Amino acid sequence: MKCKSIKNVVVGLTLSAAALSSIAGSIAPIKLLGDSAPITAADRTVKITSETKYVNVVGGQTVKFDVDGKQFAWSFDGAQSIESFDLNRVAPAGVLTHTVTVYVSVNPSYEG
Repeated sequence: MKCKSIKNVVVGLTLSAAALSSIAGSIAPIKLLGDSAPITAADRTVKITSETKYVNVVGGQTVKFDVDGKQFAWSFDGAQSIESFDLNRVAPAGVLTHTVTVYVSVNPSYEG
């Protein structure tokens, strides 16, 4: 009986940690999501259309976003615990007219 309850606690804690990391980007302070960057510093360009629902990036990457000719760049050098967030949180006001989720994967060069 004791092993079963320990197993339930471990499973519960694991699920709780997963849920927290998935909402962390929505409540994290902007400074934990990265930094605004000059467009010229971008490693890549992502064109966002009205059909774009999500964007995949790598931690440490600087990306220029082009939304109907309006451009901004973001350096994804924030906390490694942030796995995703709404790009509207960091885009200049009025640039995005719909929700675009950014999924940030861990840069393999950061892992030891």
